[in-house]
Amino acid sequence: MAIFVYAENINGIYKKAAFEAVSYAKAIADQAGDTVTAITINPTDSSDLLYQYGASNVIHIKDEGLKNFSAKSYAQALNEVATGNIIVFPHTTDASSIAPMLAIIRNNSLITNVLEAPESLSPFTVKRRAFSGKGFMHAKADAAGVIVTVSQNAFGVKLNGVAGSEEIKNLSVVNDDTKVLSHEQSSGKLDLKEAEIVVSAGRGLKGPENWGMIEELASVLGGATACSKPVSDIGWRPHTEHVGQTGKAISPNLYIAVGISGAIQHLAGVNSSKTIVVINSDPEAPFFKAADYGVVGDAFQIIPALTEKIKALKG
Repeated sequence: MAIFVYAENINGIYKKAAFEAVSYAKAIADQAGDTVTAITINPTDSSDLLYQYGASNVIHIKDEGLKNFSAKSYAQALNEVATGNIIVFPHTTDASSIAPMLAIIRNNSLITNVLEAPESLSPFTVKRRAFSGKGFMHAKADAAGVIVTVSQNAFGVKLNGVAGSEEIKNLSVVNDDTKVLSHEQSSGKLDLKEAEIVVSAGRGLKGPENWGMIEELASVLGGATACSKPVSDIGWRPHTEHVGQTGKAISPNLYIAVGISGAIQHLAGVNSSKTIVVINSDPEAPFFKAADYGVVGDAFQIIPALTEKIKALKG
């Protein structure tokens, strides 16, 4: 029986997290000697994109009632078409709200924020993040079926092309839970949770007018910008850039923190980063204790110089 995976899309376009989830499902399928079936809802992107990462079959759900997101309705739709005992989700905001709903409907075990391919399939045992990313645990599923969410940027996107086929399912799921009053979609920016490099700043930048150097460094590195909670609270940066316990939890390969003291609430959202670089004029800033690399100095001198050095290297 196939390994199923939810391939999330935004306005019909597949997210990087969808490709990572398919890659992860393919790793499980290889262990089990099985195949991968991806389920996607109202996509406009071609299924060929999913075949590249190991999906042998794509179930394309067409349902006008699912154009507005509802975790409950999406879970009901997925339950109608997913027949396997293992279902993989990306650990995105939307998918992380669908997965527990589906686990309840199916009476499945739910393991979130998994990092690696399973250590065992029977019983299903896997390494996952715990304690807001400060630790790891090896979780074991007790139920016959298991649903997992894959931590973003943990397993990675892996090309593993196969010949695939598409099956279209026309559904009519009732979606009375969601009424959209307005919708605003950001464009032209790298998704913060999917970014492999993030440059973040705090009140040490002294004002919103100084954010140009942060945006320039992020652009040169091919990364995204972020900020601490106080910065978003006072309106220097949009709340969509706030990372931390009450904002977005991210796990980039490189996190550069500029002028951020490193309160525990901020660390809870970024300590899953593979490498943390802290730049701060205060040598006693708590963030240095969590950093892989630390630079004590004036950000207004360091950041422009660093940006120019990177430009020169790239040139």
